[in-house]
Amino acid sequence: MLTNTKIEPLQTLKAVQVIKRDGTKTPFYAYKLDLIMRALHADLKTQKAVYQHLLTTLGDLKEVSTKEIAKAMIEGFQQAGHEDMAQDFINYRKQDEADFAKATNPMYKLDQLQDRNSRVVHENANKDSRVFNTQRDLEAGMVSRALGLRMLPGIVAKAHQRGDIHWHDLDYSPVSTETNCCLIDFDEMFKNGFKIGNAWVSSPRSIQTATAQMSQIIANVASLQYGGCSANRIDQLLEPYAKINYEKHMHDAKRWVPEDKWEEYAKTKTKKDIYDAMQALEYEINTLYSSQGQTPFTTISFGLGTSWISREIQKSILRIRIKGLGKEHRTAIFPKLIFTLKRGLNLNPGDPNYDVKQLALECATKRMYPDLLMYDKIKELTGSFKAPMGCRSFLQGWTDPETGKEVNSGRMNLGVVTVNLPRIALEAHGDKQLFWEIFKEKMRICHIALKYRIARVKQAKPENAPLLYMYGAFGKRLKKTDSVDEVFKNSRATVSLGYIGLYEVGTTFYGPKWEHNKEAHDFAVSIVREMHDLCAKWEKEEGYHYSLYSTPAESLTDTFCQDDIKKFGRIEDVTDKEYYTNSFHYDVRKHPTPFEKLEFEEDFPKYASGGFIHYCEYPNLRQNPKALEAVWDWAYDHVGYLGTNTSIDQCFKCGFKGEFEATARGFKCPQCGNHDPATCDVVKRTCGYLGNPMQRPMVHGRHEEIIHRVKHMSPSMIKSAAAFETNRQSDSREAHANITGKQI
Repeated sequence: MLTNTKIEPLQTLKAVQVIKRDGTKTPFYAYKLDLIMRALHADLKTQKAVYQHLLTTLGDLKEVSTKEIAKAMIEGFQQAGHEDMAQDFINYRKQDEADFAKATNPMYKLDQLQDRNSRVVHENANKDSRVFNTQRDLEAGMVSRALGLRMLPGIVAKAHQRGDIHWHDLDYSPVSTETNCCLIDFDEMFKNGFKIGNAWVSSPRSIQTATAQMSQIIANVASLQYGGCSANRIDQLLEPYAKINYEKHMHDAKRWVPEDKWEEYAKTKTKKDIYDAMQALEYEINTLYSSQGQTPFTTISFGLGTSWISREIQKSILRIRIKGLGKEHRTAIFPKLIFTLKRGLNLNPGDPNYDVKQLALECATKRMYPDLLMYDKIKELTGSFKAPMGCRSFLQGWTDPETGKEVNSGRMNLGVVTVNLPRIALEAHGDKQLFWEIFKEKMRICHIALKYRIARVKQAKPENAPLLYMYGAFGKRLKKTDSVDEVFKNSRATVSLGYIGLYEVGTTFYGPKWEHNKEAHDFAVSIVREMHDLCAKWEKEEGYHYSLYSTPAESLTDTFCQDDIKKFGRIEDVTDKEYYTNSFHYDVRKHPTPFEKLEFEEDFPKYASGGFIHYCEYPNLRQNPKALEAVWDWAYDHVGYLGTNTSIDQCFKCGFKGEFEATARGFKCPQCGNHDPATCDVVKRTCGYLGNPMQRPMVHGRHEEIIHRVKHMSPSMIKSAAAFETNRQSDSREAHANITGKQI
C-alpha cells in the first residue's frame, strides 16, 4: 500500500478540477492513483516516476479531463520503462468501457434474461419468472436497465456499474418517473371517493365494501409505483365502516329479536362481518398481481384501537393469519402484519388490550408475523408515530405548513441510492484517513444521484398516475395542470441514502470479533452519523427530505459482494462468505442472545431513522410464547421496530413442522427429505418481508446468508426466558439478570 507521504506531492493537484466524460466536474482524488498502483503491483521507484510526470504535466492546470490524466499516466509508465504496466492500464480502461457498453446494450441484457441468469431471474424473490406477466415485466425491465444507465449522469452510471453505489430499481427508474413506496391515504379516499379506470367509487357503506375497495386501491397503487405500500392503523381506519354494519344489524334486531337480545345479535353479526371482511382482504392481496408481475408488497399496521370494534378487527387479522391460506393452511406472505405495542394499552397484564398481545404472540410463533412497532420508541426516533412505507422505510414527523396539522398518510419515498461501504473499507486498506477521503467522494456521487432522482420524478404529471396524484392516494388532489412537486417539496416526501455492510467495515479495520470493541463500535456509529449529517445538510440546502436508510439489500447483499470478490478476491470474514450483511445488523453467523444483539444494534437507528428494522432468530417457539414475550418486553425501550424470525416450515407429506434443512440446492424436510414445493411450505425472511424460497428462489448471496443464520436462543435460554416473563409479570427483577447477564 502507498502511504500518504508517498502520494503527498500529488496533494498539490487537489485544487485541479477533473472534468468527467459527461462534463461533471469533481476534485482531483489522489487516492485513486494509489489504487491503480496497487492493482498494477508498481514498486516505489515506478510510483515516484509516474507521479512526478503527472505533476510536471498537470501541475499548472486549473482543469483537466479524465482523458488527459489517463494519457499522462500512460506516458509516466512508459518513461519509467514499464511498457507492460502502461499496456495493463490501457487494457483496464478498455475493459471498463467494454463492460459499460454491455450494460447499456439492451440486447445483451435481454440475452442474460433468455439464458435465465440466476442473478437476473431471482433478483426479486417476490417474482415468479415462470409466468407470462412476470416474464413480460422482466423483459421490459432489462431494456429499462440499459436505457436507464444511458440516462443517468455519467459519474452515477459508472459508479453503479462498477459496484461503488447502487441505483435501486433501475428496471423502472429513471426511464419511468414513478415514485418508490408510500403510506396510502385510505381515510381521505374512503371519505371523498375516488376513480379507478372509468369507475367512480363512492364512500363504502360496510366494512366488506371498505376492504374490497382497499384491495383495488392497493392493486392500482402497486402498478403506479415500484415499491411497497402500507395501510396505517387499519383497525382505526376500518372502525367507522364496521360501525355502519353494527347499526344495520341493530336496526334488524329491533324488528326481529327480543329487546334483551338486540345488543348480542348486532355484535355477533358485526363480528362475523369483520372476520369475513378481513379474510377477504387477506385472500385478495395474496391473489393480486400488479403490472410488475408480482404480488403487491403490502403492509398493514394495527393495534392502537380501543373500541370493541377495533379490538375485533385486530383479533380477526391475527386469527386469520394463524389459520393460514387454503386447505393446507400455508403461511401467507402478504400482507406484512405490524402490531403496535404501547405501554398502558397492551404491553403488560392488566392493560385493556393485553389479550390481543397474547394473540399476536401466538401468531408470531406460528407465522413469523406480526412484526412489532414500539410506540414510544418510534415517536422518539422518527418524530411521530406511523407505520413504515413497505418493509422498513420511515417518514419523519411532518406538519403541513398550510394547515398546521401533522401528516403521515399520503406521503411517499422518491427512491434510494445505496453506497457500498465494505468496498470503501477494502480500498482504504486499513488507513482510516483514506477511508474518510474515499467516503467523501462516494457521498458526493450519491448526492448527485439522489438529486437526479428528485428531478426525474418531478417530471411526472398528475395524469400519469391519477389515483396517486388526483384521487387522494398521496393525500392531496391535484389538477392535471398542477406540478407533482406539490406533494414532494418542503420535506413532505423522502429520498433515501442507503448503506450496506457495516459489519464488514468493522471487520476490515478491527477483525471479525469487533462487536464488543468500543472503539470499533464508535467508528461504525460515526459512519452512520456522518451520512445522517450529510442528509440533513442536503435537506437544508434544497428543501427535500434526504433520509438515511438501512438498506435491506435482498439482491444487493449478493451483487456488491460478487463485485468485490472480482475486485479484491476472497477475503476472510468479508467477501469469502459470498454475501454482505444488511445495513447495521449483527453478523448472522454469531451467537449473541437476543438482548445482546439488540443492544449492539440500537445505537444506529438514532441516525438512520429513514429506514430500519431489527430481528432475532429463534428455533420453534410454538410451545414457548412467554420466551418471545420476554424479548418483546425488553426490546420496548430499546428498539423501535422488531421482527421475529422463527422456525415455521411445514412438510405436508410427513407432517413435520419446524426448521427445514438448508442445502446448496435449496431446503428439504429433515424428517422425510421432501423438497417438492407442491407438498411443503418453507418461509424465510428475505429482507423486511417474508419469502417462500421453494416457490420463488432467491439470489445466491441471500440464500447463503439465510443458510448461515444461527439462533439467538438455545433451548435452555428459551426455558429461562419463559420463566423470566412469568416472573416479570409478578414484578420479579432477579430473573431478568439471570437471562441477560446484567441488571437492567
